[in-house]
Amino acid sequence: MKHFFNRRETIVTEALDGLLRTIGSGDLARLDGYPEIKVVLRADWDKSKVAVVSGGGAGHEPSHAGFVGKGMLTAAVSGEIFASPSVEAVLAAIRAVTGPAGCLLIVKNYTGDRLNFGLAAEKARAEGFAVEMVIVADDIALPDIAQPRGVAGTLFVHKISGHLSEAGKDLVSVAAAARAAAKDIISLGMSLSSCSIPGQLHEDRFGENDGELGLGIHGEPGVERIAVQSADKLVAVMAERLAGRLDTKADHALLINNLGSVPPLEMSLVANAVLASPLAKTVKFTTGPGSLMTALNMNGFSLSLIRLDAAREAALLAPVGPHAWMPAKPLVAPAVVPMAKAAGQSAAHRASQDAGTRRLIVTVCEKLISLEAALNGLDAKAGDGDTGSTVATGARSVLDRLDTLPLADPAATLGAVGDILSASMGGSSGVLLSIFFTAAGRALDAGASVPKALLAGLERMTFYGGAKPGDRTMVDALEPALKALDGNGLGDAATAARRGAEATAAMEKAKAGRSAYVGAGLQGVVDPGAHAVAEVFAAAATLLVTA
Repeated sequence: MKHFFNRRETIVTEALDGLLRTIGSGDLARLDGYPEIKVVLRADWDKSKVAVVSGGGAGHEPSHAGFVGKGMLTAAVSGEIFASPSVEAVLAAIRAVTGPAGCLLIVKNYTGDRLNFGLAAEKARAEGFAVEMVIVADDIALPDIAQPRGVAGTLFVHKISGHLSEAGKDLVSVAAAARAAAKDIISLGMSLSSCSIPGQLHEDRFGENDGELGLGIHGEPGVERIAVQSADKLVAVMAERLAGRLDTKADHALLINNLGSVPPLEMSLVANAVLASPLAKTVKFTTGPGSLMTALNMNGFSLSLIRLDAAREAALLAPVGPHAWMPAKPLVAPAVVPMAKAAGQSAAHRASQDAGTRRLIVTVCEKLISLEAALNGLDAKAGDGDTGSTVATGARSVLDRLDTLPLADPAATLGAVGDILSASMGGSSGVLLSIFFTAAGRALDAGASVPKALLAGLERMTFYGGAKPGDRTMVDALEPALKALDGNGLGDAATAARRGAEATAAMEKAKAGRSAYVGAGLQGVVDPGAHAVAEVFAAAATLLVTA
């Protein structure tokens, strides 16, 4: 696994300085004890209020330093990657931010953190500081363990404690609220990969089709292996485990946390699955989905819930200074606005039937769907590997709407297919094919023959798209095929399309389309769009022979 870093010994200090350089204000500072003492603290701190200090090993960013600021943490103490900070580092933080109001330490339930923060608290008390410590143990992965881990639910305690401190509450009140909150938090994580540590050899313990349920935030193994399956089913497993520990009569806040490398697209899908599950019945507010307490680059997520009361609700909804925190938001159903219908649709666009046209469309669409994997494979060598999926999506959309097409009117059918592809395919392929079919439909409606109409569609497509023969695109197969169709018929068109597609394999570099961004080295690889065109003409020619 590859990482961006200079030296293992300076990863954490350089990252903390990068954070301080990019926050855009002078609100934060660090103590001058680098590299042993890694403490980020509020530069504007008023010591008349209770200081709220947390921390732990690095690798969980934006936790913990990213949550230092008004309304949250007063200071964060960082260790090396996944290693607890030293007693001296914690003690330095306490000394730096604690005044007469005292200090609350928020500690995740790991042995190293308990020992180092605990001894620092004892030493600070011996120096005359008022210090309280709350331990968060929110992980429910191992229900019978005496010391559950502290994971992302700890962030609820940061938020509640920081809010109460900002409001001027005393140390006894802040600590009591933090302890009570910690007892009412549950969390569970799931991942499809282990994380890798910069500068260390990485061996992924996961099988190709394995995930893990109930794993921690340091790459430690999960409680159980779980087969990779749909997101809905994976979320359902987690929701069932969490629901068994909830007070179903109470409202809860939900934190949806990215453990490191889940793409935002997938995190939003996970959020949708969670909020469509029975778990959502008890959820009043959500924080996330987002990266809040990560495990480096772990491809997983966690769910945390806290039981709400009026005070916690006010604390979680209160605005804060740190930009890394994602505000809690009430649940809302997706708003749906009806689409405006195109003006002036004629009766010709109403559904009608024609057996021959229907058979041709079904044959072509089924052929394109069958080519999905093969076209993706070709495109992976020359582009981003999605041509097959894009084309198959368009083909499926046409088949899904087959009964709504005006099949008895070829010109209207071409236009309708163009409309479907523009809405369903997306990307450049979808719009290019939509232009092709829309222009061809207009030409056919104006009296052109089918071959001439298709050539008119090609002319418009190449005008807007910019590709021409020799540029290594679908045009290399489509143009000779349509010219042969105009003069000789479908059989010759299929032959011409095949030759045109095969010719693209001899072209070392594309001059149009996304593969134009790929340098030389495409020789021997057939353009996927041209291959699709050749297969479509071959299927149509075969249909003509067997009809």
